[in-house]
Amino acid sequence: MSRILLGRLSSVRRTSTIPKFQRRLFSNAEKYDALVLGAYTNAEEIAFSATPDISSATQKVLLEQLAASSFKKAGDVRTLYNVGGVKQVAVVSLGKKEDTDKGEAQQLASARMASALGIQALRKQGAKNIGVDVSVSAHGAAEGATLAQFAFDKLKNEKSREEVIQVTPFSETITKDSNLDWESGQIYGTSQNLARMLMTTPSNLMTPKLFAEEVAYLLAGLENVEVIVHDEEWAKRQNMNSFLAVAKGSDEAPRFLEIHYRGTTEDQAPHGLVGKGVTFDSGGISIKPSNGMALMKGDMGGAATVAAALYGISRLQLPINIVASIPLCENMPSGKATKPGDVVRAMNGKSIEVMDTDAEGRLILADALYYTSSTFKPESIIDLATLTGACMVALGDVFTGAFTNSDDLWKRLDESGNMTSDRFWRMPLDEGYLTEMKESTVADLNNLGKGRPGGAASAAAFLSQFVEGLDAKNLGELQNPAWCHLDIAGTMDDGPLTRGFNIKGMSGRPTRSLIEYYRSFTK
Repeated sequence: MSRILLGRLSSVRRTSTIPKFQRRLFSNAEKYDALVLGAYTNAEEIAFSATPDISSATQKVLLEQLAASSFKKAGDVRTLYNVGGVKQVAVVSLGKKEDTDKGEAQQLASARMASALGIQALRKQGAKNIGVDVSVSAHGAAEGATLAQFAFDKLKNEKSREEVIQVTPFSETITKDSNLDWESGQIYGTSQNLARMLMTTPSNLMTPKLFAEEVAYLLAGLENVEVIVHDEEWAKRQNMNSFLAVAKGSDEAPRFLEIHYRGTTEDQAPHGLVGKGVTFDSGGISIKPSNGMALMKGDMGGAATVAAALYGISRLQLPINIVASIPLCENMPSGKATKPGDVVRAMNGKSIEVMDTDAEGRLILADALYYTSSTFKPESIIDLATLTGACMVALGDVFTGAFTNSDDLWKRLDESGNMTSDRFWRMPLDEGYLTEMKESTVADLNNLGKGRPGGAASAAAFLSQFVEGLDAKNLGELQNPAWCHLDIAGTMDDGPLTRGFNIKGMSGRPTRSLIEYYRSFTK
């Protein structure tokens, strides 16, 4: 496969060495050609967050230039030149100090955005060796710096590619993070960049087979990780007819990826992760409009974020067990494709009338959820999917929609999203959304219901029918296992704007929030 796609990720890894900190007065012993500094802007006063690391003479020069440049609002960036022996210094406003001091989540957010904005400003001007202020949060600064460097340009002419830059910490950390540091921030950022890479890769270079190979390659050698790639014949033996009904229209053979991360003893029940892996979604016979169809190379965003989160979790060596299931296929129209009105029987025995072949994500997740819940008896299950346009209409690209039967799971997830600035919004999970799906005259369920009205909620209710152990009549009540469906359709793509750690194109969200969620079990 395209090993060329790994170059950018590998370049990020090379910056992971953490130098020993020494008190500096801008001596520039590391030969930086640029620095990123954070500064608080309170009323008319400006104060640097890394004050102990900057000489008073250098501070005076910086403050004079900032005062003359209307440097006031959080996120303001000013690039200054030939200051304190450094060619370029990007100073980023952190806003008011009292706002940053409100808690760890705000400290992380401020450091993350400031670092990213500074890196972007300096990179455009040719900086190669950049020191980053980590005084507010080393973890947040490393996240921002790593995310801001992402570029998928390995398929372009070599002259058009971004040059690799060196980024290391400049200052000492003043505010202590809870078990988080520069290296953990790089792992979080690199993991999301991995998801971005998988989602951005053109679908002819990221088929089900190639996705499985790429993930197996990336996870190979990491401790406590086992990757099992199942083929079509295995899926047939498992009676995964709902999954295979989507795959049959394509000439690309499906794969079912099973990943085990064993971070603690075998007697501890695992957590389950399931990711939708449609590597290209044409809509099948219910074909999509051509406008915007190219984005459907990212319809495996659930699979990408699951694989990337496991990469981060294994790098951090979190003491938990996780089992992940990733059904991989294309949804294509052909003489072999499933037709509207066809009936298939899922792995759990329920029959499904396929009213719309473009509602395919729930069909492949149905078998993956049942396989995971019935085979491994997990403590909890989270599935992720670019599932419905209805969720995009409801929440746009700000929040990921979360449907869960567990208040505890939701609390952890909500807190994790706040910590990473990649947030969730709880949506209704109720059996009332199943009513129209149970009105098929030929099957137990149909896969459409009302369509777009309440479509995200009805899709979640449909998926609940395939989680072993859930009582369909009491979806809103805590049951075993705790389950959450995350609809990432709206957050799949960051749109046309690039600012800070948000990069134009496929987002890789919510990879960091998933890692943080599972880290919450180890605090």
